Amino acid sequence: MPRLDTFRQYSPLPRWVIFHVPHDSMDIPDDVMDQFTIGRPELAEELLRMTDHHTLDLLVPRDCQQQQVVRSPVSRLVVDMERFQIDSQEVMASVGMGVIYERTSGCEPLRRPISMAERTILIDQYYVPHHARLTEATEAALANHGQALVLDAHSFPARPLPYELDQNPDRPQICLGSDAFHTPTDLELALLGAFKGAGFTVRLNSPFAGALVPLAHYRVNPGVVAVMVEVNRSIYMDESTGVKNENFELVATMIQDCITLGINVWAAKA
Repeated sequence: MPRLDTFRQYSPLPRWVIFHVPHDSMDIPDDVMDQFTIGRPELAEELLRMTDHHTLDLLVPRDCQQQQVVRSPVSRLVVDMERFQIDSQEVMASVGMGVIYERTSGCEPLRRPISMAERTILIDQYYVPHHARLTEATEAALANHGQALVLDAHSFPARPLPYELDQNPDRPQICLGSDAFHTPTDLELALLGAFKGAGFTVRLNSPFAGALVPLAHYRVNPGVVAVMVEVNRSIYMDESTGVKNENFELVATMIQDCITLGINVWAAKA
């Protein structure tokens, strides 16, 4: 656990920060269930392993305005909002985990082959509206405040799952992901300093890398800033059940304080 005597950061989080929460939903609509080839008990286990449990409560301050939060309404097993829509552009498609998952976290079959029409329905019903909401929130922040920062909110298991590209078992409590175009070095340093100052073990782009921005701004608008914050699930929940542990409220407060402090320190220098 990090230090209990962590600071409290009272400066408000800027309203131009947008929280993107793509993986904390466990909802699988009934009309999608027939696509999965594993039984309901196995599907429940896969949801336990693959869901970024409680990241909405863990990373997003309670006083955030509704327009600052973009959360997927469905599980990543239905559609993964974090992936590129075209598989040829998505590195995880090589292990059967593109925008529409074909494989489980154990690299076993998850879904029957679906038709192009079925794929299009999933994309149009879930992926396109989600990214439209993210684009709208980003452009509203730009219009109202002159800047926008997309904070990609995630968690990860204490031990690597078989599908993961990084199988190093030595995992930090916090992983920060950055993009060479959209993440200023000073923002990386400010967040690293805030988390380390609170007593967390933290690494940059390990075990996960990158940060997401709306495609319309990707690699063309440096005014849209992005960073990913990934939290080791072992510090805030029981990974065997998905239930929050007794440290959850403390850890959530500390993480939200670190995010607020890091962003405010960077913004003051920018």
